[in-house]
Amino acid sequence: MESKSKILQQVRDKVASAHKDCSPAEKLQFYNEWATQYEEDVSVLEYKAPQLAAAALASVCTKNQDSTLLLDVACGTGLVAEELQRFGFTLFHGLDGSTRMLQVAKNKQLYQELKQCMLGLDPLPFDAEKYDAVIIVGALSDGQVPVSVILELIRVTKPGGLVCLTTRSNVSNLKYKADLEEVMSAMQSKGLWEQVSVQEVEQWEKAVSEKEVTLESDYIPGVIYIYRKMETFDIT
Repeated sequence: MESKSKILQQVRDKVASAHKDCSPAEKLQFYNEWATQYEEDVSVLEYKAPQLAAAALASVCTKNQDSTLLLDVACGTGLVAEELQRFGFTLFHGLDGSTRMLQVAKNKQLYQELKQCMLGLDPLPFDAEKYDAVIIVGALSDGQVPVSVILELIRVTKPGGLVCLTTRSNVSNLKYKADLEEVMSAMQSKGLWEQVSVQEVEQWEKAVSEKEVTLESDYIPGVIYIYRKMETFDIT
């Protein structure tokens, strides 16, 4: 039987490879091959983002949760929808680049609609101002989805609707996080949305890189942002 430390290192190696620069086709192949083991692997890392983001969104979206239409962007195997369901949400649309991840999500029978989409390359395959809330967990980080995708997130959100985003705050992701915050701040300055909350989390997940393990902790931090789209909205 493999030791916990060996299993952890194997998962760290696998997750680290997900953030390497490679072609979109290679990235898709990686996630397709990872789909059946994904949930088991991220549990080894004590990945808390789906639970934390769902709780954060539920805390500000407190009315008519059973009729709130949610778009789960980069939905993967459906971990976020599972957590949101615990808070009373029932209407989910999802999209992801990986067809095999989508198949795992489909088998959970939580989503009314699932679509395949390469984030950052293609526009979201949904009409403007369609969703009461949009959530993206785990995909906004270095080597994953470009920060420009948030323009698409706000496009498909209804005026007055909520957008929930997460990213990591570890050393290797600090530039991406700064770029993301710069774009989000610029969007607020333009009157496209307003910030509702920012939640810093010290123990987001176990560090993937040994370089980010410290004497104090082997976890990395993360952050959850929630914005509300302005009622009067003009992206031009």
